[in-house]
Amino acid sequence: MNLLKQRILSDGRCLEGGTLKVDNFINHQMDPALMMAMAQEIANRFSDKGINKIVTIEASGIAPAILAGYLMQVPVVFAKKNIPSTMEHMISTSVFSFTKNRSYDVGISRDFLSADDRVLFVDDFLANGNAALGIIDIVNKAGAQVAGMAFLIEKGFQNGRQKLLDMGMHIESLAIIKSLDNCTITLE
Repeated sequence: MNLLKQRILSDGRCLEGGTLKVDNFINHQMDPALMMAMAQEIANRFSDKGINKIVTIEASGIAPAILAGYLMQVPVVFAKKNIPSTMEHMISTSVFSFTKNRSYDVGISRDFLSADDRVLFVDDFLANGNAALGIIDIVNKAGAQVAGMAFLIEKGFQNGRQKLLDMGMHIESLAIIKSLDNCTITLE
């Protein structure tokens, strides 16, 4: 998606250690026009997959997921990282966060995910695939089916895509980072 690629090159920043900062337009301050354009692209790419539910993980996936859900006219559910005591019928799993360098439990209530659901997972980044693997685990525990996975930005130099492809997942990334070597952003 050219609009996103241009924005990454003009406004993205690379930090030592392979971290791409896009917090000024995606995952802290958000550009609503860009977010809507990305959601439209996601909706277009998955329009023929019979999606009836979108799942994301808090917090950075919520904005693109809800806009894609609006465009596709399907409900959006986000996996909670801090599971409240009031949440019932919880399906949970553990996810390791590369960014935070720790594992945390995430969960979705069975009230919002069932065997009838064909799920599209939407998230801001695909790197090592840990969040996606956690969502796949939750969806499988609910008896639902992952029909596709959409990522705004993929770190193509990490192994997340291959892990998901090995599981038979349909993956769409709107921009793929080829390299962050020497803190230079190179796109595919």
